[in-house]
Amino acid sequence: MNTEELFKMAIGLRPPWLITKLEFKNISQGKRQLNIYLDFVTGSKFKDKNGEECNMHDTIRRSWQHLIFFEHECYLHARVPRIKTSDGKVQNVEVPWARPNSGFTLLFEAFAMLLMENEMPVNKAADIFKVYPKRIWTIFNYFINLALSKDEQSGVSSIGIDETSRKKGHDYVTVAVDLHERRVLFVTEGKDEKTIDRLGEHLIKKEVSPDKIEQVSIDMSPAFIAGISNTFPKAKITFDRFHIVKLLKEAMDKVRKDERREHEYLKGHKYTFLKSNKHLSESQKEQREELIELYPKVGEAYRLKELFNDFWNFSDFEEAVSFLTYWCDLVEDSAIVHFKKFVNTLNAHWTGIINYINSKISNGILEGINSKIQLAKRRARGFRNINNFINMIYFVAGKLKYDYPLFST
Repeated sequence: MNTEELFKMAIGLRPPWLITKLEFKNISQGKRQLNIYLDFVTGSKFKDKNGEECNMHDTIRRSWQHLIFFEHECYLHARVPRIKTSDGKVQNVEVPWARPNSGFTLLFEAFAMLLMENEMPVNKAADIFKVYPKRIWTIFNYFINLALSKDEQSGVSSIGIDETSRKKGHDYVTVAVDLHERRVLFVTEGKDEKTIDRLGEHLIKKEVSPDKIEQVSIDMSPAFIAGISNTFPKAKITFDRFHIVKLLKEAMDKVRKDERREHEYLKGHKYTFLKSNKHLSESQKEQREELIELYPKVGEAYRLKELFNDFWNFSDFEEAVSFLTYWCDLVEDSAIVHFKKFVNTLNAHWTGIINYINSKISNGILEGINSKIQLAKRRARGFRNINNFINMIYFVAGKLKYDYPLFST
């Protein structure tokens, strides 16, 4: 097998295309570039979009960056024919080694996506290919958008919605997840009511009627509540269990802080009262029991916090309602201010909290997805471009089916 045949196989070249010249060019000290010149057999005809064979009208010269060969950058150069179609229009011929309007070969793009699929940051991939990161982002965004356009979402009926930031305290995006498929459906900039409107519009484009959405899990954001009521009028809202537990823990810690102002011994015991038993050592458990005996108000708050957690285990709706009503009465009798404020929050969102007993949905899946998002942010050291960030979320958590380029034989 000669060198020309070897490169022909590497490129995936097929008739009427052929290699006319191989050239190694010195472009700087110790750096060489491989140039592969391609052409087509004289008199060849090419098919138009209707599959009809047409004669060549003229040609234009194009170049594409290919994979690195033996540590050398490689470029393909070719005359690309334009044909005159049966309806008299001039049309560019699609070459078999690259997609239209790309400056890279298909194999180059496939390998770039493979690197990112294996968790390599885009900037690092760009260093390997010796190109600007923006060019790799262009490839990445093309294939993400292509996969999104083909993504099937007709079976969605239960959605979880939450927000996350591109960087600490800035540029929030709203993430909508299919709670059954455990994957991201839609991401959009912002965290206001309009984000829910855009989610509804997206689902309609995917041929999912807003009336088909039966359950939605959200935090207690007024914007999300209003958006769900307007966009998905038949959906039942379940307020996220983990968000409610977080508010209760905050109330517990405020009680401890109030007592700590008078009792220095409570300093440094935040997690003694917030962590579950399985996350505490035996000595920490003993300390907690001692503190409960010494400081009755803290002890009463702790017992109320622990008792509240029984609510999530109910399966009978009426029993759950009775229990939660009973718990709220205990809080009123306790006169613990921070817990009474928590009860006010429960009363204001009662229906969405009680609905958990029937729906058993929460944003726990979103917490796992958010961990993936945060890991991608750390690997990339942040995202300057919001669109790149949104597409990276789809990439790591969308479970999309990617049509990565492969050469046919």
